[in-house]
Amino acid sequence: MADPTPAAPPPVRLHRGNVAVVIPALNEALRIREVVLDARMHCDHVIVVDDGSDDDTAARIADLGATVLRHPRRLGKGAALRSGFAQARRIGAQAVATMDGDGQHGGADIPRLVDAANRHPHCVIVGARLRKRATQPVYRRIGNDFGDWGIGWGCGFRVVDSQSGQRLYPRAVYTLDDVPGEGFVFEAQMLISAARRAGAGVVAVPIETRYATAGGPVQFRKSHFRLFRDLWNITSHVVRQVWAHGDIVAEYRCCRARPPVIDDPDGAFAAAVSTRPGVERAG
Repeated sequence: MADPTPAAPPPVRLHRGNVAVVIPALNEALRIREVVLDARMHCDHVIVVDDGSDDDTAARIADLGATVLRHPRRLGKGAALRSGFAQARRIGAQAVATMDGDGQHGGADIPRLVDAANRHPHCVIVGARLRKRATQPVYRRIGNDFGDWGIGWGCGFRVVDSQSGQRLYPRAVYTLDDVPGEGFVFEAQMLISAARRAGAGVVAVPIETRYATAGGPVQFRKSHFRLFRDLWNITSHVVRQVWAHGDIVAEYRCCRARPPVIDDPDGAFAAAVSTRPGVERAG
């Protein structure tokens, strides 16, 4: 007797024509033009959400062919991402790649995220700032590690660089409705909702750490992320999520038993992976 259950359709292969880049921007006049130009080299659809900037962020990119959405006042990064996701949904994007507007993310990493997404369908791909990590300020590294610990608990498995703004969300994740959280909390909740509601995994792709350094060749504007304030907001939000799942001890044990996955097909990160116990290497 034939199996009445139809076979699941194969995943849609992602490429530059069906992936939209969403760039939330708040007072990014310093670097936004090069960020958009960089993104357009690798994707056909670039969406910039100007979150109520009071500089000439929008004017700097008016001639570049990107879709520019503007909030009349500052609503926060979460609202900017929601607006960008909604526009990507309207144009039928199969996935969304996100980049910050300050120049810390390289457009050249987008194809690597897309390739990883094709190897790991139905997963959120995180550009994890693992290369040249020594340049990251120590206090930020400690904050990131603490965030990974808590957000992984919320997801039900361990994650790497859960606060990175460079990600690729499959359509089943970026189109999720009613994802709670504002500001930077929204990005933490996107990973939790991806895991808990969409059944998605999270895969890390090593990218270069890019921070402003005294006398460095590249200058960035001061980060909008406020370590203690925003980490407290993220932590308190995640704690409520963990409590909502019931047995917090069982959830913690489950999380710690499921190591993070790092996509490393060329072996360039193999040595670093081998020094981190409990990290699973993919590819």
